[in-house]
Amino acid sequence: MRYTESKEETVALLRQVLATLGQHDAALNPLTFAVFYEHMAGINPRLSAALSEELRATPRLSDATVRRLYREFVAEVGLAEAERIQGDMQRVMTDIVQSAARTGEQAGDFGHKLEGLSNVLVDVDAPPPSLSPHLDAALAGTQAMRESVQALQLQVAASQREIEALRADLLRTREESTLCPLTRVLNRRGFEQRLDAMLAQVPARGSQHCLIMLDIDHFKRVNDTHGHTVGDKVLEGLGAVLRSVPAEPGMACARYGGEEFAILLPSTTLNKAVQLAEAVRTRTRGVRLRNKATNAVELTVTVSAGVAAWRPGEDASALVACADEALYRSKSGGRDRVMVA
Repeated sequence: MRYTESKEETVALLRQVLATLGQHDAALNPLTFAVFYEHMAGINPRLSAALSEELRATPRLSDATVRRLYREFVAEVGLAEAERIQGDMQRVMTDIVQSAARTGEQAGDFGHKLEGLSNVLVDVDAPPPSLSPHLDAALAGTQAMRESVQALQLQVAASQREIEALRADLLRTREESTLCPLTRVLNRRGFEQRLDAMLAQVPARGSQHCLIMLDIDHFKRVNDTHGHTVGDKVLEGLGAVLRSVPAEPGMACARYGGEEFAILLPSTTLNKAVQLAEAVRTRTRGVRLRNKATNAVELTVTVSAGVAAWRPGEDASALVACADEALYRSKSGGRDRVMVA
């Protein structure tokens, strides 16, 4: 559950948020409220860090800034996509309600006809010919009721299929929101989500949570010498390497930023993490870019890596800092190597 504050705590937070919002240019709406509520409640550290950074640069936050903070740190999916999916779901449910209402109206009409038939049947003084029109009406009502129920069944079946399609669409959107489109591994947001989830779990007995940080060697020189198109191909190549290595249980690969990548390894051993880093380093050396005309190798790609094991009590930033420190020693020690924190 996202919000666990008591009623008293929520009221106190509400007062703080309302007092703070008057200091900014952003409109007072649920989106803005959610951003400041999560910040002041202390339940979204990444949002708080980003918001504090924004405030250092601009004391009065605009609608655009608040929407971006909401989209990146509060919303599960993009705002436009979420609104579209919500609208589609609402339309489907409205169709079901309308069909149910029509069925109810048919049932009510059928009930009146049956009541008329019942009155005639109990009226012993009524001549027999008077029974015929009521029976005809009851039969017609029965047919109409059957058709109405069949229509509702078809509508519900169609609605169920559409809802399943919308659910699949929502899942796809959530996945794509945490995926780097160039390398097809997790992006920074996806990495942070998986890192937080990993550290929230106790490692299995005799194992450790491990993190590998990787950096493409001399990547700036690649861009400067060969251009950004070639640079993108190098990034794509490393993404392919990360997707090709044998996956450990729960393993997640991500593009941390720029030419830096990361591998999360929950409940493993430091030795296994080092072996995996070496496998990635070795396979990356096989990434060669050739001249299409001469087939000559123009570029060989290498990576440096740093490996760190999480220690109980450390937060996510401490684990990343340890792996980064090992990565720095790899690069300063000559590159194309793996170092352990």
